[in-house]
Amino acid sequence: MKKSIAFLAALPLLFALAACGGDEPDSTSQSGSDATQADFNDADVSFAQNMIVHHQQALDMTDLAEGRDLDPEFQQLVDDIRTAQEPEIETMTSWLESWGEDVPESGMSGMDHGGMDMGDSMGGMMTEEDMSSLDAAEGDEFRTMFLEMMIGHHKGAIDMAKTEQANGSNAEAVALADDIVSAQEAEVAKMEDMLASS
Repeated sequence: MKKSIAFLAALPLLFALAACGGDEPDSTSQSGSDATQADFNDADVSFAQNMIVHHQQALDMTDLAEGRDLDPEFQQLVDDIRTAQEPEIETMTSWLESWGEDVPESGMSGMDHGGMDMGDSMGGMMTEEDMSSLDAAEGDEFRTMFLEMMIGHHKGAIDMAKTEQANGSNAEAVALADDIVSAQEAEVAKMEDMLASS
């Protein structure tokens, strides 16, 4: 009888210990989740910074197509590029802000990147002269120049994304790199077909 009373008296203490023990894994799990979200390395930062500038120039190129009489297939390509890359710029900007890293200025064409040292890390970028030539082109010449330039531009972005796939540590950044490789390889193939059928 004394053993039963002692057991019953100990029950509240057992429940209290179990409750405290239950809180601890939740707290650890939460902090682990936060750490995963914040996990990034230099490759992730370079990828986001460089790809923002790279994407912005692609958008500048699509802007040069506005107001022109484009065939439906070409117009759809221009629209698809803009639709895909605008939100990607916003996403990468939010990453850099949350990581406490510099965000490149928007609206930059050619090689002026607001003082940021991009080096040779961005393949396929057009010079100011390239952009001026594209702007001055008309009709079929514009279409051909745009396709040729954008193919080179896309291939540069694909190389950058593959570097992120190999060296990045942030899961979201690597996933975006996967999407860029897949989408832009498909667009390169489409643009090459468009050129061949011109």
